[in-house]
Amino acid sequence: MTIPERLAIASRNPGKIREILAICADWPVEWLTADGRWPEVEETGATYLENALLKARAVSAALGIAAVADDSGIEVDALGGAPGPRSARYAGDAATDDQNLRTLIAALSGVPASGRTARYRCVAVLVRPGEDEVSAEGICEGLLVTKPRGTGGFGYDPIFVPAGWDVTMAELEPQEKDRISRRGRAFRALRDVLRST
Repeated sequence: MTIPERLAIASRNPGKIREILAICADWPVEWLTADGRWPEVEETGATYLENALLKARAVSAALGIAAVADDSGIEVDALGGAPGPRSARYAGDAATDDQNLRTLIAALSGVPASGRTARYRCVAVLVRPGEDEVSAEGICEGLLVTKPRGTGGFGYDPIFVPAGWDVTMAELEPQEKDRISRRGRAFRALRDVLRST
């Protein structure tokens, strides 16, 4: 399976769209981003893969072309892997990034620094009408801090310190973040799968 000439990004999240376009800047495609034709998709899946496929299938069907999507979340060991696939809705279905962040910080109250291990996990998919669906996963291990730092990124980035670094994801330059992030790893792995099939 080759990389299609035209690809829709099945997301309405401007931060996610910006990251995907930067991560996949070397893909030889014409990118289509959200407009009025994009369907609203409720993420009812129990896994990242299920949610990513729901989004990509809906946009691919609506436009009649290939679509990529991802679903990602943060998994905190002290919380049994939560919030996981519910990361974007951790503080409630209509929660903002800041509300989710504050809810996670509160949940970590009393957990010592050494016990705040976590990972970002992302599953990226490509769906083409009438063809096989392709997926790949990316993981970024790290530790959580309880005082947000930095102004870059979005979501839980201000409290996530990637393994081997002493700064949060929100303190990294965008290109550094994309190089080590779960989304960067997932989309580079997806590209490799597409090139090898």
